Amino acid sequence: MDCIFCKIAAGETPADIIHTDEEVIAFRDINPQAPVHVVIIPGEHIATLAELPEEKAMLVGHMVDVANRLARSEGISESGYRVVINCGQQGGQLVQHLHMHLLGGRQMAGSLG
Repeated sequence: MDCIFCKIAAGETPADIIHTDEEVIAFRDINPQAPVHVVIIPGEHIATLAELPEEKAMLVGHMVDVANRLARSEGISESGYRVVINCGQQGGQLVQHLHMHLLGGRQMAGSLG
């Protein structure tokens, strides 16, 4: 498999990793869209959120928990931050490996609610 995120998870491709546990890896985005831009991925390859098996649904909750802890450690939990999962091509997903973006450190444009 030629998945860049799988290679990062396996330690084959360098990344600025700031969190790792038995389920997920978090690293700084190489093309940050905000002062804080962290990518959180499962260690195992799951292509998209739509392909997440029902028995693995708790994985997304764990990813959110990691995002919340990282927001605190990165100093953005009080001012606010955005957590995003893009799904599929039309959803803006560029890497076909489930991942979550943690963005903060500036005012985010746009609003969905």
